[in-house]
Amino acid sequence: MTKQKEKIDHQGTDALVTVVETQIELYQLEKGNVESVTFEMLEKAGYLKNKQVKNAKDKGIKINGTAVSGPP
Repeated sequence: MTKQKEKIDHQGTDALVTVVETQIELYQLEKGNVESVTFEMLEKAGYLKNKQVKNAKDKGIKINGTAVSGPP
């Protein structure tokens, strides 16, 4: 049962990484080619909800410039 929970949690994290990547791409399309994007910028501009930002940070998802990485 633990393996199944870990697999589901990992899939959820991967899905959230994909959402953040997509929102960064949309942000860049609308705002121009921005060199660096933060969770705060995406939330303030309405690309992510506060709950999504909190969840991403809790899961160890990071934005480095415009690249998104999940937990190790």
